[in-house]
Amino acid sequence: MSTQRYSVTPHPIETLLTWVKSGEIAIPEIQRPFVWEPTKVRNLLDSLYHGYPVGYLIAWRNPTVKLKDGTPSAGKRILIDGQQRVTALMAGLLGREVLTKDYETIRIRIAFHPQTEKFEVANPAIRKDGAWIEDVAAVFAPDADLIDLTEEYVAKNTASDRKKVGKVLQKLGKIINNHVGLIELAEDLDIETVTEIFIRVNSAGAELSQADFAMSKIAANETYGGNMLRKAIDYFCHLAVAPEFLGRIEKGDKAFAASEFLPQMRWLKDVNDDIYDPTYTDMLRVAFTAEFGRGKLADLVALLSGRNFETRQYEDAIAEASFARLKQGILHFISKTHFDRFTMILRSAGFVTSDLIGGKNAVNFAYILYLRGRAENVPAADLEQLVRRWYALSILRGRYTASPETAFDFDIRQIEGRGLVPYTASVIETELPESYWTGMLPQLMDTSSGQSPYFLAYKAAQVKLTDKGFLSRDINVLDLMLNRSDVHHVFPRNHLKSQGLTRGRYNQIANFVLAQSEINIAIGAKAPEIYFKELAEQCAGGAKKYGGITEREEMRANLRMSCLPESLLDGVIPAYDDFLQQRRKLMALKIKDWFEIL
Repeated sequence: MSTQRYSVTPHPIETLLTWVKSGEIAIPEIQRPFVWEPTKVRNLLDSLYHGYPVGYLIAWRNPTVKLKDGTPSAGKRILIDGQQRVTALMAGLLGREVLTKDYETIRIRIAFHPQTEKFEVANPAIRKDGAWIEDVAAVFAPDADLIDLTEEYVAKNTASDRKKVGKVLQKLGKIINNHVGLIELAEDLDIETVTEIFIRVNSAGAELSQADFAMSKIAANETYGGNMLRKAIDYFCHLAVAPEFLGRIEKGDKAFAASEFLPQMRWLKDVNDDIYDPTYTDMLRVAFTAEFGRGKLADLVALLSGRNFETRQYEDAIAEASFARLKQGILHFISKTHFDRFTMILRSAGFVTSDLIGGKNAVNFAYILYLRGRAENVPAADLEQLVRRWYALSILRGRYTASPETAFDFDIRQIEGRGLVPYTASVIETELPESYWTGMLPQLMDTSSGQSPYFLAYKAAQVKLTDKGFLSRDINVLDLMLNRSDVHHVFPRNHLKSQGLTRGRYNQIANFVLAQSEINIAIGAKAPEIYFKELAEQCAGGAKKYGGITEREEMRANLRMSCLPESLLDGVIPAYDDFLQQRRKLMALKIKDWFEIL
């Protein structure tokens, strides 16, 4: 019995292009505009002209769905690999416009020289040179006549050989008869298998994610407004990063500008905050999980296809309802009220810049909690506290780092079953017992990664607790984070390097404090016993060398803010490793104090 889950059939390029034009093959614009340089389009046509292979296309047929009247409807093929090549053929041979990575619509014109049989990207010099056909699309136009084209060319190029030119143009016109292999994947394959096949066949190309498949399903379905929904997701992500893009949407995409989506995201034009710039994967995860109570994007793909999880059949009514729910989820995501309040909650926890945000998945799930809490009418102050504490828990325990989809799915199903407030409270109590702060966290802080979640949480704690910068009398950590701060090594880097310590040893996060640049520069490579002695003298009426603090008690308070042993000011300088151990414990306790007031 055959286990083959696909078929491979060669089809003439002309047939494939006809299918694309008629919608039999859907190019889903998997969130990737046309990224090929025009020279790659030229090279593709040159390969076809010389009869070279141009690789396989992979299509996955949508499952047959049961329509409302009970009749089956065969699914379209969705092109999941070969989009750039097919788009290049549509652009080069049929003169279709393409959307660039800058979201501009352009025409790519490939010129052809019948006497040298060379292809080139059209440019002003070529357009002026009669020896070139400036746009090969003219040869493939429905009303093109090769005899007329030959006569026109020879009239411009009297020294050319009419017979040879005619043969060359005939050969050029026949490239649409070249065959390309189409791998069709069985419609009953699950998304994980399709992904695996894609990766194995296309190891050189970009890896497709579950979100890519979801975007392809959305874009390919115009019946339920999928194409417009895909644009809403795409444009929101682009506007979040480049607010000036709004004018181009209004001018270049009148249909979208007239839709219900653009008014909902026009507020982004005035936003320069980048604390949370979501990608389309982030948007899909949040909208789907918040709205459907599921965490696996493969389930979204199945639901958009109309899958009934109980009967395992595909029903049009389920596809329609799923598109409507997803649209609702996207509208909730892009709401100015929701987005503003959520980012305000992150800031209120001390995460005031994008530099303090580590992985996006913890942010995504925090937004899911916010949207669920809004829907459940959790009082605003309670919801803010819940979201702050859950986000802190997520980063401190790495809740969404290893298998985010599995963790999303587990948490959202527990929330569905046990309720948002009881479930989150019980997890926080279990995951962050007293022993975490005094035992586990100090051990976890034995790291040299400045992007470690523990150091990010420590910096957020200093912001929230209104700490001053190291040795600063007036400048607090918030000012340093929003402007420019240096990470100063308490035991200076060059001092430790001179003792033979490696980068991983001298760059321990427990050796870092946040300081003004001028203080950092003034200390330089001085050993701690030298500059702490000078600090003690500064507090006893001596020269003011580092910062503006001149009172001993104020200096001690400043050291406490930076989790440094006060005994340093008394000339008690421990061995470096002992210092790191002491400081990790003090930093962990600061993070605990911070968590308790979130």
